[in-house]
Amino acid sequence: MTTIAPTYKILLIEKDVAAADAIRAALATASGGSFDLKLVSGLPEGIQWLSQNRTSAILLGIAQSFTQAFEAFDQLFGTVPEIPILILGDNASEDLAREAVARGAQDYLLPDHLAYSLPRALRNAIERKAVEDAFYLEKERSLVTLNSIGDAVLCTDISGDISYLNPAAEALTGWRRDEAAGLPLAKVFRIIDGATRQTAKDPMERAVKENRTVGLTANCILIRRDGIEHSIEDSAAPIHDRAGHVIGAVIVFHDVSLSRAMSVEMTRLAQHDALTGLPNRALLLDRIAQSISLAHRQNRSIAVIFLDLDHFKHVNDSLGHDSGDKLLQSVSSRLVAAVRGSDTVSRLGGDEFVILLSEIARPEDAATSAKKILLSLSTPCSIGGTDLHINGSIGVSIYPDDGRDAETLIKNADTAMYCAKETGRNNWQLFKNEMNLRSVERRSIEGDLHHAIERTEFLLNYQSKVDLNSGAITGVEALVRWQQPGRELVLPSGFISIAEDCGLIVQIGRWVLHEACRQAREWQEAGLPFGRISVNVSSAEFRAETFIAEVKRALGETGLDARHLDIELTENVLIANDQSVVAILQELKRMGIHLAVDDFGTGYSSLSYLQQFPVDVLKIDQSFVHRITGDAADSPIVGAIIDMAKNLKLRVIAEGIETQQQLAFLQALHCAEGQGFIFGQPMAAEQFALLLQQGFSDAVLH
Repeated sequence: MTTIAPTYKILLIEKDVAAADAIRAALATASGGSFDLKLVSGLPEGIQWLSQNRTSAILLGIAQSFTQAFEAFDQLFGTVPEIPILILGDNASEDLAREAVARGAQDYLLPDHLAYSLPRALRNAIERKAVEDAFYLEKERSLVTLNSIGDAVLCTDISGDISYLNPAAEALTGWRRDEAAGLPLAKVFRIIDGATRQTAKDPMERAVKENRTVGLTANCILIRRDGIEHSIEDSAAPIHDRAGHVIGAVIVFHDVSLSRAMSVEMTRLAQHDALTGLPNRALLLDRIAQSISLAHRQNRSIAVIFLDLDHFKHVNDSLGHDSGDKLLQSVSSRLVAAVRGSDTVSRLGGDEFVILLSEIARPEDAATSAKKILLSLSTPCSIGGTDLHINGSIGVSIYPDDGRDAETLIKNADTAMYCAKETGRNNWQLFKNEMNLRSVERRSIEGDLHHAIERTEFLLNYQSKVDLNSGAITGVEALVRWQQPGRELVLPSGFISIAEDCGLIVQIGRWVLHEACRQAREWQEAGLPFGRISVNVSSAEFRAETFIAEVKRALGETGLDARHLDIELTENVLIANDQSVVAILQELKRMGIHLAVDDFGTGYSSLSYLQQFPVDVLKIDQSFVHRITGDAADSPIVGAIIDMAKNLKLRVIAEGIETQQQLAFLQALHCAEGQGFIFGQPMAAEQFALLLQQGFSDAVLH
């Protein structure tokens, strides 16, 4: 590969024409690169040229008659200090040239040496300047890096005296670099052992002596110049010269005061709940174990109370997690106040609390405590100006009858708590062995649900929505069922709440949405006028980060137009009224989806959200429809809802119509649409297709 010789731009300042010709001749015959010479006769002209042009080097002629030579050189050097300057003199001005070199010139040359020395001297000067620039750039880059990093850097010479501190080191030690330079390390870098408060070992001395990187003393504390202490960590390492000899050391350190404080706090949190400050499961287990040991020696009993707040998820869904957290803190305070100081109130997580009664004389004492706890929860909690009513379900286990170790006692109390929920909530139950059968059944359902998702054991039934005036089918609601091979069909009441508790509801809801869209598209392709298909969406599914994406995926993969899909949400989802709810609803509306409020009238909020959110439909909860007796005075809520919906220009659908009396009453109130067993049970897709073809007989509506 051929290397192209460089061309150097050279400025020559020389008023002697003969000398200039000699220089041009010397450069013309040079090898190893060419020189492009620019000649000016005086310094002002040269400075003017330099202001507009770049050059690799400057040749400055200094004759003996050039009486102001030093001033001229100083002016030139001050103008372009970055460009190498070579002095050209004669034998009589050699001392003058040497003085110029002392002032900053790269070199000087005499006339006798021009022919063979000038090209080499120019190249050497240019290359030397390039090396100096590169070295300066590298040094500057290193300094900028050291000055900008967060870690403190401190350097010493071989004697242990300070040679450098970066700004971070200045801040941590309290010493400025110019003040610390030359001082012994121990004066600037005062470190002690945090445990013994004795002076810590000198890390620089160890690094130099052992010629390796060493860590600072564990639990090391730096005492700043003003006496303030900082916990620090890191290391010291030797500095070597080119020959590998140790010439000093560098210490890199950073403030870990915050992280050490956090470590102490983490140790505390390892045994306490971060939100409420109550003991957590780990500390609870330890205290139960200690109480069991003492109870065994003293032949007495202890009790474990498992408390789960009723409908706590509704608070989170309606008012947000911040209000839910404040409610949990309020409940924690009430529980602590409701038991003795020797007892332990702990939070296992979520809305689950376990209370250890460290000593009881008889099981009735535990029952008394359970009643007192429920009573303490009965008073409304004021959270953010809103009075929240919260209840709890309690299960109680007794040592030694219901278990002889902490885990068994907690498990059996948990089992009894589920029985309290199944018997109406807001009550307490003592553990009985037969409860385990129901607990096992519940856990069996949980396990079977996991398999049901994997094996696609779910199916949809369809219930019509009917125009109460014309009898036309206006839409259809998809209702999930669970069909295990060889077993009876399971309705939602038999598994939905368990699916919510064990976190499977989102996966089930995702399948329901996709299957409903697929079936609706199939009816469309068969020419069946089903109107719109409705899908119930749980709070957990609605708040999942992937919800909007899943809706789009279901519509995209099935080919169903969004205007044929209704999404039904409970009031508890909507009344949270936070930005995430608003954003999701607006995105659904932009897609063309209709939004319905399911079970309307059973929520806890005001009705302001009906104007704030893009709701299309209100579904009157069936509990109000079932109260219809034919007398308007006995069913004021239904009439009020219908009138309000009309004023808000919302469609109304009455759920759970079962009798002709209920139907006639709703027709008299001009309720637009209805659902219920009077129009038939929910049915399979094939049966519903036939219903779409045939419609309802007039007899149903009259």
